[in-house]
Amino acid sequence: MKINENTLLEGHRVALVPYNEHHVPRYHEWMKSPELQQLTASEPLTLKQEFDMQRSWREDEDKCTFIILDKQRWVDLSLQEEHCMVGDVNIFLTDPTDPTVAELEIMIAEQSYRGKGIGKEVTRMMMCYGVQKLGIEKFQAKIGLGNQISISMFKKLGFLEVSECKVFKEVTLELTVDEAVREKLLDDAAHMKERDYSQNCSNRHKLHPR
Repeated sequence: MKINENTLLEGHRVALVPYNEHHVPRYHEWMKSPELQQLTASEPLTLKQEFDMQRSWREDEDKCTFIILDKQRWVDLSLQEEHCMVGDVNIFLTDPTDPTVAELEIMIAEQSYRGKGIGKEVTRMMMCYGVQKLGIEKFQAKIGLGNQISISMFKKLGFLEVSECKVFKEVTLELTVDEAVREKLLDDAAHMKERDYSQNCSNRHKLHPR
């Protein structure tokens, strides 16, 4: 989506930035992992295919993608942004007849960042963005049956299990955004700050000209 091409979301421990070309090589290295391929139900791509995918996601009106950065490392302008990458988070508009329904997907690619509550913070931030900027009224999450950590996290966030597919070995969870859920989301993400991404890039590029 182009709606977030200049959007930076800053949380307590993470920053979310648009998925750009300079992120692709690191992302490509992540996706060589059989574990991540299994968790995300993804096929391995060549580097060229990964660049093509990044451009496609930027142009598609039904996909909104952010790269997750370690905020503590990211605020150090001496570090290139690629060296702060932790994972990614996506919103997919899956129903052409109803743009208020979205599938939410999060990947914490760096193992050392798992199990520390970062996934929960990122998910809350992305849901808040989806509600406020994209008008999302129902979130879905499709998770592999073996990924009990993610299933548990989404349930703690209020998602309910609605179906289980034995063929694809995944479970679907949903959360309808009623007024109570909306208020809680906005309250939980009250610390989130939206900034101009290009300005931050400009400051970083002065130290790391490409």
